[in-house]
Amino acid sequence: MESLQKMCSDVGQEHLLQFWDRLNDDQKAALSAEIHNVDLKEAVGFFDKVSKSLQKDGDSTNNSIDEHMEPLESSVCGSTVRCSEEEINNYRNLGLDAVSRSEVAVLLLAGGQGTRLGVPYPKGMYNVGLPSAKPLYQLQAERVLKLQTLAKEMTGKSCQVPWYIMTSEHTKDATESFFNKHEHFGLNKDNVVIFEQSLLPCFTFDGKIIMESQHKLALAPAGNGGLYSALTKSGVLEDLIKREIKYVHVYCVDNILVKMADPVFVGFCLSKNVECGAKVVEKTQPKEAVGVVCKVNGVYQVVEYSEITLSTAEKRTDDGRLTFNAGNICNHFFTVEFLKTVCRKDNESQLKHHVAKKKITHVDEDGNVQKPSAPNGIKMEKFVFDVFAFAKTSTFGVWEVLREEEFSPLKNADGQPKDTPTTCKHALMSLHHKRVVAAGGMFVHPDGTPYPHIQSGENGNSQNGVNRQQSNEEEDTIICEVSPLVSYDGEGLTTIVKGQSFTPPVQFEMSPNHQVIIKQNQ
Repeated sequence: MESLQKMCSDVGQEHLLQFWDRLNDDQKAALSAEIHNVDLKEAVGFFDKVSKSLQKDGDSTNNSIDEHMEPLESSVCGSTVRCSEEEINNYRNLGLDAVSRSEVAVLLLAGGQGTRLGVPYPKGMYNVGLPSAKPLYQLQAERVLKLQTLAKEMTGKSCQVPWYIMTSEHTKDATESFFNKHEHFGLNKDNVVIFEQSLLPCFTFDGKIIMESQHKLALAPAGNGGLYSALTKSGVLEDLIKREIKYVHVYCVDNILVKMADPVFVGFCLSKNVECGAKVVEKTQPKEAVGVVCKVNGVYQVVEYSEITLSTAEKRTDDGRLTFNAGNICNHFFTVEFLKTVCRKDNESQLKHHVAKKKITHVDEDGNVQKPSAPNGIKMEKFVFDVFAFAKTSTFGVWEVLREEEFSPLKNADGQPKDTPTTCKHALMSLHHKRVVAAGGMFVHPDGTPYPHIQSGENGNSQNGVNRQQSNEEEDTIICEVSPLVSYDGEGLTTIVKGQSFTPPVQFEMSPNHQVIIKQNQ
């Protein structure tokens, strides 16, 4: 007990033991373990640094970073729209070749709970209502399986794409149980590595660690930027090195259109000798609530939409595009060598903490649990993209993709205007409809009359970031789902659909004996 008291008093947190005499032995053991597991000195140091930063910003008469922002150089940028088909194919082949050598891994950021969705389980387990009823985790697992198949078909080499999943204290057990229950969706269980991100204490505004209960600290995930310390602490970085992985694709769980270890993106980065890369979508509306990848004082970073003035957001180039148009979608490429550099303690500690004022459940002086109606403390977190600052022009790359093909996030429950299960479902089905039509298929009504190729609800997640009303999408979107096991990115569909007519709803699935099954008009 004396050592515990000293540990707390040395950093001004004596109150953590104020209810000690009320606790039973199990509660005392739990509180003691939690205090030991949290590096109190480090956490208090983080708070002190954040406080000084906030004070500095508050004292500044002009804390806008507008005047320090620079658009990306054309030399670091590439685009699916502005590249030729030959260039795209070259990138794809480069990427698939790296996959075939088992040099590529995917790393999923899955620490968030489904709070805004209104569900008590991790987002990856969510089923948005596709005909197949597949949850996000299954769609992503099947994309990995198909990617491995494509790489083998191109090179003749069997390969593995390890899948690392960073969870939080709140999602780890549920995620592990879900994957075990579904036998890892056909993946080798040894190649699905689930680990936990680190947690940080929540603080009052005057620097005291908040107690959630009489025997528990109020802890919160350290943000997706906690990835870098977690890679070291969990042994994942060591595992990447042991497996001789060279390249890692990092992404967020909620994007239903994500391309796992996208070989075109990987190939682009390899062709440019990139060690740190970002996939982006074009921001076309100045007020769209999305951060942009740019340079600030010569350093690459993501600037949030709330950090710049409208006049800067509205700036346009001579061709009419927004000057700052590289919309961040949390989809990144890193070499393992770059991660090794970033994860060094002296570098990782340079990543700044961002502050969020929150309503945090706590106990009052009498030990009673209180749920505040207004923010009463702060949570500190790091962002995964803050490591862009370590990249130089010669090693940084930005790959722009079409929003309707690669970005539709699941954030909110149905009833909200965008980023809902319905908008995600229709974004995926619209994409699959487009791929079938591009491959020579046709959709017809039960009486044989054709649907128009262009549906008014074709783009459930439009370029300007404003989603259509869900009721209209329900009416307009053709119900069409193509299993990732059938096609990763539209490839191979021509031999299945060319010259054929299909009556929605249509579902293309792969049977256990690798035969395509087409279900329609059911």
